[in-house]
Amino acid sequence: MEARRELFGGRSAAILALAGSAIGLGNIWRFPYMVGQTGGAAFIIIYLASCLLLSLPIFLAEAIIGHRTHSGTFGAMEQLAPGTHWKWLGLLTVLSPLIILSYYSVVGGWSIGYLWQSVTAGFHADAIGTVSSAFGKFIASPGRPLLFHTLFLLGCAWIVSAGVKSGIEKFNKVTMPLLFVLIVVILVYAVSLPGARAGVTYLVKPDFGKITPSAVAAAMGQSFFSLSLGVGTILTYASYIHKKENILVTGLGTVAFDLLFALIAGFAIMPAVFAAGIEPGAGPGLIFETLPYIFAKMGASAPWLSAVVAVLFFVTIVFAAFTSAISMYEVGVAYLVEQKHITRRKATVLIFLGTWTLGALCSLSFGPLAETKIFGLTIFNFCDRLTSNFLMTFGGLLFVLFVGWKMDRQAVRDEFTCGGTVRFNCIVFDAFWFLLRYIAPVAIVIIFLTNFFA
Repeated sequence: MEARRELFGGRSAAILALAGSAIGLGNIWRFPYMVGQTGGAAFIIIYLASCLLLSLPIFLAEAIIGHRTHSGTFGAMEQLAPGTHWKWLGLLTVLSPLIILSYYSVVGGWSIGYLWQSVTAGFHADAIGTVSSAFGKFIASPGRPLLFHTLFLLGCAWIVSAGVKSGIEKFNKVTMPLLFVLIVVILVYAVSLPGARAGVTYLVKPDFGKITPSAVAAAMGQSFFSLSLGVGTILTYASYIHKKENILVTGLGTVAFDLLFALIAGFAIMPAVFAAGIEPGAGPGLIFETLPYIFAKMGASAPWLSAVVAVLFFVTIVFAAFTSAISMYEVGVAYLVEQKHITRRKATVLIFLGTWTLGALCSLSFGPLAETKIFGLTIFNFCDRLTSNFLMTFGGLLFVLFVGWKMDRQAVRDEFTCGGTVRFNCIVFDAFWFLLRYIAPVAIVIIFLTNFFA
């Protein structure tokens, strides 16, 4: 089976692909605004601990399933638990990323639209309310957002249709290093702005008085969602990793890249927010409402420099959106190729048609379909709430329970230690096993309940 299946070219290729899946829009807009809303450095400390003690074991659990079976989500469950109801976990983690991709591609399309504006027209130093109003008009108009949504999905389809090595691996090898270079360039610009020091202090000086149960739950949830856990993307990518590769090292490398990028993004954005005199807890509108205003306001003395930084920033946004989106796209393609035995090209087209249709409805829910509600939510918000608050956490919980309580302990240890050849992994395995079986399920339930009552 392995000989017929495409695999990543090596450990670095696997880490870059998995990091690409994890690093997305959430690292650039969600992490900074959550830091802003929950007290700066205190939140970051809890976030770091959550990544290592919670999200890494869950990441490894999902990766172990894919690495052991060399199969996509549905096929993996059939191999490891044939004739049981666990197959529905496989099906759930085919559908979940495709729903996410449908509305994620809408936001990816907005990124393309703002990149186009930054190249052609730039941003003007209007009042921030005017900038927010412009964004509202943009997403409410049916034509342009649909066009950019289509372009974004076509880009994903083009990359995925080329295959694992020639498409996904090659794209991540180019874009991941470029993403880090771009975000560092933006960081250098941001910290050089007058008044930026307050933003840096905000990020490095913890205020432990702001550590509340809700802040802890938010940090746990951010570490969970940042790594794209519970939706089969990690499992699918891990199924393309060669058997000889050390899954622990791959997982640590992925988490390290994700953490590093999120922290750099925080230091690239928050100093600029403080320099512009804007509330650090500005919320999800940070990218499309606050930052264009900042670029324009900061460009009064050197407009050409501000314009260049704006272009670089939205290039970063677009690339980050693509690296995550193609991992979600690949889950559906892998299912159709392996289970329905159709060609990759046909599978790519089918996934495009399905996600484009649902994505179009999500896009139109800001305009012509704004009054169409599902349980009181617009189509976009319903898809977001369904996946982020329920399907992702439910999928993550089932993965943890499956590896920790259903799979044979020796089989899990085998994957963790490369068949016993990595002795250091044997020492770490007991801690991993304890976290996986007893800590992770409780933490996921806390995240679930926090999201449910939010």
